[in-house]
Amino acid sequence: MEEAKEVVTAAVDLRDLAAALAIGLGGLSPAIAIGLLAGKAMQAIGRNPEAASKIQGAMILAIAFAEAIAIYALVIALIIKFVK
Repeated sequence: MEEAKEVVTAAVDLRDLAAALAIGLGGLSPAIAIGLLAGKAMQAIGRNPEAASKIQGAMILAIAFAEAIAIYALVIALIIKFVK
């Protein structure tokens, strides 16, 4: 009976680790992408201020797509954590 408890505990611990890795790595990539997108957009606006509205619109759309990846990672982490 003791061995069965150890196996269940190990499985729960691995599930927690998998959820933590999913949200950690899944949040890291969009954070880097958003930083790069914003930096490049600011450079483009600095070079061509007349195109600021076009650049800003494209930047916001790209940031929304990058943020969607983080939301997918959150959903996957929650599924790993709570679905048995």
